[in-house]
Parts: sequence; C-alpha cells; structure tokens
Amino acid sequence: MPSDPDTDPAKSTRAGVSNKPELIFRSLATAAGATIVAAIALIALFLLIRAVPSIGANKANFFTSGQFNTNDANNLKFGIRDLFMVTVMSAVMALVIAVPVGVGIALFLTQYAPKALARPFSMLVDLLAAVPSIVFGLWGFLVLAEKLVPVEKFFNNTFGWFFLFKSGNVSIDGGGTIFTAGVVLAVMILPIITSVSREVFNLTPRAHIEAAQALGATKWEVVRMTVLPYGRSGVIAGSMLGLGRALGETIAVLIVLRTAQQAGHWSLFDGGYTFASKIASAASEFSQALPTGAYIAAGFVLFVLTFVVNALARVAAGGKVNG
Repeated sequence: MPSDPDTDPAKSTRAGVSNKPELIFRSLATAAGATIVAAIALIALFLLIRAVPSIGANKANFFTSGQFNTNDANNLKFGIRDLFMVTVMSAVMALVIAVPVGVGIALFLTQYAPKALARPFSMLVDLLAAVPSIVFGLWGFLVLAEKLVPVEKFFNNTFGWFFLFKSGNVSIDGGGTIFTAGVVLAVMILPIITSVSREVFNLTPRAHIEAAQALGATKWEVVRMTVLPYGRSGVIAGSMLGLGRALGETIAVLIVLRTAQQAGHWSLFDGGYTFASKIASAASEFSQALPTGAYIAAGFVLFVLTFVVNALARVAAGGKVNG
C-alpha cells in the first residue's frame, strides 16, 4: 500500500532540509534589520541619558534662548534657538539651490545628452562627492565668500523689507553669512541629488515613454508626463539624503560661517553656528559632565530633527520610492 505523501518521513525530511537555508537567511536578514533599529535606539537613549542632567541644571529656556554659555558648570545657560535657526536656514537654502540644478542635470544626462557626453559628465558630477568637506570649506571661505558679497548686497538693498534679506547680526562685507554657507552646502549635496535622480529617471518604463511619443508628445511633454511623475519619489528621496548631509555638515560650515555676538534675526545674512559646527567647535573642552551634556542635548535635537525630516519625506513620497 503506497504511503501518504503528507506523512511520508522521507519527503518530510527533504522538505525540512530544503527549507533550512531559507530559514537561516530569513533569520540573518531579520537580525541585520533589528541590529540597525537597536543601534539607533541605543544612540538615542545614550544622548537622552547624558542630556537630561544638563537640561535640568540649565538656567535658561532650552528651546527659546539664544545664548549658549557652558563655561561655568554651576551656572549653565544654553538654548538651541539660534542653532536651530542657522541649521535649518542654511540647509533649506542649500536644498532650494541644489534640487532644481540637480534635477536639471539628471534630466539632461538621461533625456537629452548623447551617450558619449553623458557618461563622462556623469562621472565628473559623481567625483564631486569625493571632495573632502574641508576643501569645500576653504574654497567657500577664501574664494566664494568674497565673490558673493555683491550678490548679498543686491538682495539686502532690494529686498531688505523681507525678513530673509534684511541686515543680519554680522556684516555682509567679507561673507561668512548663512547665505554663503547655503551656497557651499548646495555644491556639496548636488552630486547626491543628481546621482539618485539620474538613476530613477533611467528606470522610467520604456513603454510609458513610447506611449507618450505615439500620442505626438514633444520631448518636454514626454519628460513632464512620464519621466518626472515616475521619478518624483526618487527625487524626494535624493533630496532628503542631501538635506541630511546639509543638516549634519560640520567642517565646511565651521570654516565658512562667522561667529556672531548677537542673536539671529532669521535673516540669510546672519552668522553663528549650526548644531554640528557648535559641537565640533567645543569638542576639545569636553571634560566636565554637565557642560558636555549641554552639547549632547543639542546633538539630540539634531538627531530628532533628522528623523522628522525623513518621516516628512516618506509622507511626501507616498511611502515608496520608485525604482
């Protein structure tokens, strides 16, 4: 009498053997994902534990104060208002400049440029990502800042009635303002945005493009109706990667931005520190727990800000990235 396949020991053994590699791989993949989540959670926990005592000893409002005085451990007065302002304004300005330029370059390389030109040009753009931050900082401080002074004065004189272009807490002469830092950061994040956008545009289904051409669409109409809608989520993802670098950039901003003795005015012509540059500027003085905790508290805010930005990006992208 033939054995029942469902109860055949030989077949059950073979099924168990065949499923074993899949179970091992699934376990390893799950462990890898859990490791990342655990690492992020532990970093957040570490920052929070080290920051709470300093925040408790703080004699200024942590969220609204513009001063950051940690010289006396018994009289801590620090707040993140100006750090938040400079960080957000410089990063957003970089994004406003870099996204249109990066998307334009990506469209040119994928839709308009001949392959003989597109390949070396793509390599050239990608090489910008390999330039060290300190080189961008020196270039911005020694070359770009002076060249941007006429531009900054034009905006200040013409649109000074608008808060973004009114006179700031540092002199425009000599550069070193948020405006200058934003331009430097835009150049730094341009390769990231361009690279991601180019790859997504290249993945646009050929059938979509041919369908638009069959309807008599021009080249721009093909780009507008097929390439850009398909690559929208990818462009957002690339932009958020660039924004993440701009928010956390340290050395270049530390070199370019001038220090300010007065509180900022939400002007592009303010000076000061970002979260990252402020922490880096005082890293050699991290010897006492409470003053060090003040900087860790600022780092925790930057940590949370990065998560919020990425969450908003996922919502804007519809929860998915094409390609």
